[in-house]
Amino acid sequence: MSGSKAERPMGVGVIGAGTISTQYLTNLTQFPDLDVRFVADLDADRARAQAEAFGVAGSGSTEQLLADEGVDIVVNLTIPAAHAEVAAAALEAGKHVWNEKPIALDTASAKALLDVAERTGRRVATAPDTFLGAGLQSSLRLVAGGGIGTPLSAHTMMLSPGPESWHPSPDFLFAVGAGPLYDIGPYYLTALAQFFGPVHRVQATLGQSRPQRVIGSGPRAGESFPVEVPTHVAALYEFADGHTASSTFSFDSALKRTQFEVAGLEGTVEVPDPNTFEGQLVIHRPGLEEPETVASTGSTFTRGTGVVELARAVRAGRPERASGALAYHVLDVMQATIEAGTSGRAVEVASRFEVVEPLTEDWDPSEATL
Repeated sequence: MSGSKAERPMGVGVIGAGTISTQYLTNLTQFPDLDVRFVADLDADRARAQAEAFGVAGSGSTEQLLADEGVDIVVNLTIPAAHAEVAAAALEAGKHVWNEKPIALDTASAKALLDVAERTGRRVATAPDTFLGAGLQSSLRLVAGGGIGTPLSAHTMMLSPGPESWHPSPDFLFAVGAGPLYDIGPYYLTALAQFFGPVHRVQATLGQSRPQRVIGSGPRAGESFPVEVPTHVAALYEFADGHTASSTFSFDSALKRTQFEVAGLEGTVEVPDPNTFEGQLVIHRPGLEEPETVASTGSTFTRGTGVVELARAVRAGRPERASGALAYHVLDVMQATIEAGTSGRAVEVASRFEVVEPLTEDWDPSEATL
């Protein structure tokens, strides 16, 4: 293979060597279309340890990573409050960006980031990339192919008691930019957007069961911390094309449940958990006592799949699927949800994005294409 930039795998640098980086690096280092060159973190020892664990040659500071001319894509795994600042620095350094969710804490910051991307001629793509997995892509192909007739509506639910019982440092999951809506909501809202397109209007109610929570495990067990966001969100989403969806996101339920249903004129499909990359489809039809279970087909690789899709899109000169415009819209919808719940009135959502066709069944991020 030639060493020219157009003929080599896309160089990748990872910023943020925390817990989630292990799953990313496990996959990114397997994909032949990517060449992971550098791991950066505020803690140099942690960056070095992750780089050594995954056979990555370089480690050190963010500044060192951004100075590496072989890095084409920065995978930004910093905390939500730092997403926009770190991503903007990467764009200014001439890199494309894959952001962990959310793209930013607010739509103003996200818009400013997308403006930097446009000015620099670089791209910002954003997690979640779960919708690229077999489970959701099979569901999208089913609905697009008329498998449940004309689609009408959706019902989604994520209920849990919250992550503080098992997470050793759960504070940030209850801070501004997180909570059940901002932490888990992007999986559901991104998936709903794939089925129905942009949201037009939101109505919602909000709740917070208690102002303090207690860490249940790890070295800080027994320590209390403040809750800064709603911990129960119930919303009604009206889409621009006329579809509707009712969604609940809660850290206030002792009963753990996930649910994602799309109803059509000729049936209802139970879609796999949008926080996963695989799972089977269960199809219910009027007049049939037993539902039909269908195995999903497609990629079952996990986090990092979207980085490959971004790399291929950049090289092909086409839009990436997990686009900044999609992420901005999801953030806009979440912000509108909070506004609707706080004000007690319906809130319209102005942002839009281009809906793309589902991936083909044979799309494979582990294939060498670059």
